[in-house]
Amino acid sequence: MSTMINDASMNEAAAISAKKAEKIAYENNKLHKRLCRLVGQAIGDFNMIEEGDKVMVCLSGGKDSYTLLDILLTLRERAPIHFDIVAVNLDQKQPNFPAHVLPEYLAKIGVPFHIENQDTYSIVKRVIPEGKTTCSLCSRLRRGILYRVADELGATKIALGHHRDDILETFFLNMFFGAKLKGMPAKLQSDDGKHIVIRPMAYVKEADSERYAEVKQFPIIPCDLCGSQENLQRKQIKALMRGWEKKFPGRVENIFSALSTIAPSHLMDSRLFNFTHLKANGIADPNGDIAFDEEPCSTTTTVPGIIPLNSEED
Repeated sequence: MSTMINDASMNEAAAISAKKAEKIAYENNKLHKRLCRLVGQAIGDFNMIEEGDKVMVCLSGGKDSYTLLDILLTLRERAPIHFDIVAVNLDQKQPNFPAHVLPEYLAKIGVPFHIENQDTYSIVKRVIPEGKTTCSLCSRLRRGILYRVADELGATKIALGHHRDDILETFFLNMFFGAKLKGMPAKLQSDDGKHIVIRPMAYVKEADSERYAEVKQFPIIPCDLCGSQENLQRKQIKALMRGWEKKFPGRVENIFSALSTIAPSHLMDSRLFNFTHLKANGIADPNGDIAFDEEPCSTTTTVPGIIPLNSEED
């Protein structure tokens, strides 16, 4: 009798385990489809990748750049156009940097790659006083090197792994600490006009990127090898946004949508709108008189063509 009970219990446990595994597989597949959809949508909305492009994917070893590379490889197989991908990592010679990790991973998945060795770590440590954040100078040095590498490799697009949360955090950093309405664009021309930088994960939530990296078990390299602390201002903004997401669901999505629905006539930059020569012309505005509006006409705003980021459609 006891043997029969034990067998029944084991069968029930196996069935529960199988059902749980099936559910996990379903959720993981849905996540992959959502990432492909959002990345593909961003590429289409901003015409990021065109026929014959050579896309240089900047791979840091963090969750976001791994996710970007993985999704772009998937989309390349499905795309109606031909484009090439080359992964590039900048080894900045931080102490204890595991230089073997990325070459081994990229060789395993069969992706062409280039490792650029430049000791920017020593430069940053020499220039930045002890205890100060090194991220700003480090990023400027890194950007210049990557532009040069793109030229040498013949890359027509430089792809970075910044996601939706990065874009919003940068927007608030510029507004709160820099007194500018300036964000992180999905597509950017470099100052010298020679390079196009793209951010195909512009519509992707950080939480989805983080979960996908766990599912795929990417060999993550920590970003604290240089010993510097996280930017405290960005940390404040990140905490603010997380608080909003918990207390006011939908607020972050509306703010992100607002970056694409701008009314220059209702801001105060005379370089964007000709206030000086604005005069009454007797022609009615087809959208109505909104000169004295103080409240938004709707509590939810979406950008035409953009699927809401919390949508579960696949």
